Amino acid sequence: MTSILISEKELPQSLTPDQAVEAAYAAELAEVASKLQRGLPCLIECDKDMAPFVYRNVRSRLKTANIQCIYLDGRKKSGDAPSGGAMPMGVIGMMIAQLREKVEEAATDDKGQPKVIVLPHLDLLTTSTGGLTTEAREVIPLLYENPNFVWLGFKDPSFSVPRVIENLFPHRASLVGIPRARLGQLITQKESRKFGKQFNPWSLYKYVSGVNAVRLRKLLSTLEGEDYPAEPKHVIRQLRQATLSGNLEIPEVNLDTDIGGYERVKRRIKQEILEVLSRRDQLTDADAISKLEELIPRGMILWGPPGTGKTFFAKAMAASIGAAITVVSGPELKSKWVGESEEHLRQIFHKARQSAPAIIVFDELDSFASARGTYTGSGVEHSMVNQLLTEMDGFHKEELVFVVGTTNFVEILDPALLRPGRFEFHLHIPYPEDDDRREIVKIYDRKMKLKMTGEALDYAVRRTGRGYITSTGTPFSGDHIQAMCRAVARIRLRENRADAETTSKDVERGLTEYDEKKNLHADDELLAATHESGHFVVSLCCEHHAEAERITIQSEMPWAPFFVSFKHDENRIGYSRNQLLDMICVLYGGIEAERLLVGEISTGASGLGDPRSDLGRATQIATQLVEVCGMADQTGLRVFRNEKGEREVLSGAMAERIDKQISAIIAEQQKRAADVLQQHKDFLIRVRDEVREKKVIEHERVKELIAEFRRQ
Repeated sequence: MTSILISEKELPQSLTPDQAVEAAYAAELAEVASKLQRGLPCLIECDKDMAPFVYRNVRSRLKTANIQCIYLDGRKKSGDAPSGGAMPMGVIGMMIAQLREKVEEAATDDKGQPKVIVLPHLDLLTTSTGGLTTEAREVIPLLYENPNFVWLGFKDPSFSVPRVIENLFPHRASLVGIPRARLGQLITQKESRKFGKQFNPWSLYKYVSGVNAVRLRKLLSTLEGEDYPAEPKHVIRQLRQATLSGNLEIPEVNLDTDIGGYERVKRRIKQEILEVLSRRDQLTDADAISKLEELIPRGMILWGPPGTGKTFFAKAMAASIGAAITVVSGPELKSKWVGESEEHLRQIFHKARQSAPAIIVFDELDSFASARGTYTGSGVEHSMVNQLLTEMDGFHKEELVFVVGTTNFVEILDPALLRPGRFEFHLHIPYPEDDDRREIVKIYDRKMKLKMTGEALDYAVRRTGRGYITSTGTPFSGDHIQAMCRAVARIRLRENRADAETTSKDVERGLTEYDEKKNLHADDELLAATHESGHFVVSLCCEHHAEAERITIQSEMPWAPFFVSFKHDENRIGYSRNQLLDMICVLYGGIEAERLLVGEISTGASGLGDPRSDLGRATQIATQLVEVCGMADQTGLRVFRNEKGEREVLSGAMAERIDKQISAIIAEQQKRAADVLQQHKDFLIRVRDEVREKKVIEHERVKELIAEFRRQ
């Protein structure tokens, strides 16, 4: 068992930046010096503020081997003559001039003494998001055509260098962040007292993993607070504020109190991520921690319909672990300029690693990460997916940087993203169920001080349920519920009702007050009320049909101005033959009610050919029952349609038998509906008259009508 706790006496009393660089990167820098001594060019990736200290460390190692370093940083040397009448050069121009000068000297130097040419700003000389810069075109031949020199280049992680430049350096060292095992050597005794009596460097590491050794020394030396606190929250807060970069922020969203419902989703987030991280923080054995870190998924896909809170869940997760978060819009990442999209991705990951623990949220991930080979744009998506995979594969398991992709279309994502080790954690966030909506409404009721009555709360939950759809044609999501509550709050504000309770009528007004209602002609109103009442009454006599919940002839949805909504069981995986027959019977209830009470039938049941109409759906169900489900009496347990849904090529006799069977089923259920309505004609008239008068009969009154019918 290897304990990660360090006693105060084991820590140094003081540390200079040079000592910190040596303590943090000794092995890497020793290897760089060894490669340079053997004549191999080296490229060091590190932050700009650390590059001078890294150079000094390498230079001191090379001195022992009598190797000279020539540092070309673009600054004039003291004693250089002025440039006369020539235009003064900038830093980049000076670097190129210095490089050219050293190359010319090498051409006449016959001593053969080894030299290391140091290019501290190689990235600035050559960086370009598109093609090669003018400077890069000038630098490349100077670098490639001079084998007498051994090059030591520096690049910042924020920048990229062209591949042709990278290929010049056989050895590359990345000094990004701090190795966790060496963090204990980078804090002084005085500084450790700010974190309590027992110093746990691994617990501190998650807040500074992306900070280089020089910057870390600056941060630690400025910490304020008492020695040996019971909880180091104060100093941790100071570190978090200092390490946040770019547009990253630490959200304040509580998973339990700010997100209503969705217990299954919350439970999975807690069990598979939050509780694992919490357990890791409690361990003090290095081996046990390393094994546990292998279990933590770093890439997550939150998928589901719009407005269900996918990004909100990511923010709550970030708040739970004290992580910074940045939300990146997928479509906004794409650029028409070559290389710019990949550069944006590189910058996002670099800033997140500097601000660890961090969560990167790619909103609408499918906008650029759909399956390769399906792109229809410029092809930049292919490069963006490759860059994303490269960045994710570069994570170290001890770094707390998570990548969350949100999408409405998980099925079109590139399979390479979904394999284990990348986006391996998939979480479906569907439209909210009854219990979810109740908790969501309660949260907004509390935050907006709506003072909903119990009846109003129940109505809001029911009114946003599966039997209803929004004006955009989708079920109600958390965003729609929030919009409803805001509308109710505006009504209360407008009418100066701060002390009054919110009623069911207020909820309905919040949903439909400004919707365009279709004013029906008197004859049409009578016909619509008759039609919908027919559906309702027939359903009461079909024991295998779902129960009605609402009847309306003044809907808030322009494309469905009148309908009867029935209970919806989303857990159902199939239907019995009796259930399908009852569906057909209820669908014919509308047209048979028109025939009975009006004396003629209208186009309402046909929808003028709309397959979603009563007749269209009844015909479709009957056809499926015979040709797909094998539930017909005369055709047996056979399927007569292929995988494309087309009827197979059949003999004339079999095709005729199928058509007769479908027609017989429809005729039987149509007659059944007509008989039910004839038998309960008086009740049908009562319902029709009430629908015509009220326009909408809500759930409670529907329940009363059902009870009255069953008492007859």
